[in-house]
Amino acid sequence: VFPSLAQAQASVANEVYQELGQPSVFLFCPTEYCSSLCSPSPSQSCYLQTIGQELLPGIGVIWTGPKVVSQELSAVLLEEVEGVLRRRPVIWDNLYANDYDCRRVFLGPYMGRAPGLMSKLHGLLLNPNCELQANFIPIHTLGTWFRSELGGCAHPDHAGTEAVAAPGDSQGAQDGSYSPQEALELALRDWVAEINQQALEPGR
Repeated sequence: VFPSLAQAQASVANEVYQELGQPSVFLFCPTEYCSSLCSPSPSQSCYLQTIGQELLPGIGVIWTGPKVVSQELSAVLLEEVEGVLRRRPVIWDNLYANDYDCRRVFLGPYMGRAPGLMSKLHGLLLNPNCELQANFIPIHTLGTWFRSELGGCAHPDHAGTEAVAAPGDSQGAQDGSYSPQEALELALRDWVAEINQQALEPGR
């Protein structure tokens, strides 16, 4: 019926989207959802070009970055993806996901995401550790990053720059930019307070 997989997927997604009354949030995860799955690149992928052309504009498209689990996200890559998809992507961030190796738990700060990314995103989803309590630091530091991004929106001169404060860099507090190390320390203080509070509850 369809000349390509991409056209089949777009047709079905469009039909479901319209049948549901075009909801404000409707997400589509493409088969090529990161750069490493694209051939030869996102901007030159026939599959993504078709998705961008055929998918109705109100449908959000999920993207994980350069890889399934991306250590870094850059403004340049997101601009390339936006160009081919004809919409800003929704980042499905697997930075903390440990479902592929449950022997590991990821407790570091949210980092490797260039400042000024919010203006290039339609949304951001954080895929957490499978262990509920281990997600305090990931979610807390994501919140700190998000607040710094909101502050950056008020200072567009910094938008899109690729520098991310390195762990141990205290410059973040001085200029309002995001410092992973400071975000981690803040999260740890709040997590210890939360643990102490739970320890005082009856039955603990």
